[in-house]
Amino acid sequence: MTKFRTAKYLPLVLVAASALNSACQKQDGADTKTSADESSTPAATTSQTDTSKYLSQPLVKDLFTADPSAHVFNGKIYIYPSHDTAAGTPENDNGDHFDMRDYHVFSMDDINGKVTDHGVALRVKDIPWAGRQLWAPDAAFKNGKYYLYFPVKDKQDVFRIGVATSTSPSGPFKAEPKPIEGSFSMDPAVFTDEDGTSYMYFGGIWGGQLQRWATGKYDSTAAPEPTTGNALLPKMAKMRKDMLGFDGPVKDVQILDENGKPFPATDHDRRFFEAAWVHKYNGKYYFSYSTGDTHNIVYAIGDSPTGPFTYKGVLLKPVQGWTNHHSVVEFKGKWYLFYHDTQLSGKTHLRNVKVTELTHNPDGTIQTINPLKS
Repeated sequence: MTKFRTAKYLPLVLVAASALNSACQKQDGADTKTSADESSTPAATTSQTDTSKYLSQPLVKDLFTADPSAHVFNGKIYIYPSHDTAAGTPENDNGDHFDMRDYHVFSMDDINGKVTDHGVALRVKDIPWAGRQLWAPDAAFKNGKYYLYFPVKDKQDVFRIGVATSTSPSGPFKAEPKPIEGSFSMDPAVFTDEDGTSYMYFGGIWGGQLQRWATGKYDSTAAPEPTTGNALLPKMAKMRKDMLGFDGPVKDVQILDENGKPFPATDHDRRFFEAAWVHKYNGKYYFSYSTGDTHNIVYAIGDSPTGPFTYKGVLLKPVQGWTNHHSVVEFKGKWYLFYHDTQLSGKTHLRNVKVTELTHNPDGTIQTINPLKS
C-alpha cells in the first residue's frame, strides 16, 4: 500500500467515474452488511472500459481489492488482499484516503476458476491496539495454524505490524492483544524456507513511515525519503517458532546494483519504495518490490533469504493507477503473478486484483510483464 502523489506521476487512467453502492452481503453465514461510508462495491463499469487493452481481467468485481498476497494452502490458492473503500477521506500525500477497515479472504480451486469470497476475516474494531488504516496484509501456515500479518496505525497514528491467528486459511482471524514487538512501518511479507525457518520482510517509505525510523527511533518530522546519500532499505527479521514475534533484531535488506553497490536515493527507477515479496526458484531467492513513484515492480536475486540481493530488472511494468503491489506463487507446476490495477473504477484508491502467468528464463531471470496491451 502506498500513498498518493500529484498527477504528473500518474500513468494514464480511465476518465469515466464509477457509481458506488453500499455493500450488503451474507457470506459463510456471517452478516457483512456495512453502511455506505464504510464500504463500496464496484458498479457494472467493465462494459464502459476497453477490456481488450488489459492483459488480465479482475478476479473480484463486487468489492474493491488490492495488494494481493497469494498462497497455496490445502491444494487451493488463497488470496489475502486489502479491501479498498470509498470512505470519503480527502486524498493526500500520506495516503489517508486509503482508509481500509477490514479484510476479506478469497480462494480459487483453479487459476481460471471461480473465486470464492469467504467474507470478513478481520476488522479494525476487533484489533485492541488499532487506530485506523488496515493496509496490505500477508499470511502463513505453521504449527497447525494460519497466521495473518497486517499493518495498521496504532492509536498514536504510528504504523505497527500485528498478527492474528485462525484454524482455517479463510478465517475468521483473532488478533493478538499487542503489535509484534519491534515492528514498524507496513507491507509485511513472510517467507518460509525449505528448512522451516520463517522470515518477515517489511517497510514502505513516504506514507508507510519507514523513513521515520531511519535513526532507530520514531521521528515524525523526517522527510518522505532522503535526497542525498543511499536509498532507504527494506527491513527483515527472523520469526520465532511460534510465528507471533521476531527472533532477533530487525536488519536491513541489502539491495545492490550489478557492481555490488547500494542504490543512491536519487535512483527512483530501482530503489526500494514498498511491497516486498520473496519467492524461491531453483535454489535462488528472489526479492521483488515496488519502486513507488516510478510504478514498476522490480526484482533482485540472492543466494540467501537474508540477502544481499543483486538487482536484475523489471518484473511488472506500471499498471493503470498510481500504486503497484504484487505477490508471486507456484501452483500446479506453473508460476503466477498476482497484482492490481484500477480497471473497475479508474480511481487510484479503488482497485481490483488480477493474475497472470509468470515465466522464469533458463538463466534464472524473469520475463518482464506488461499489464497493458499495446
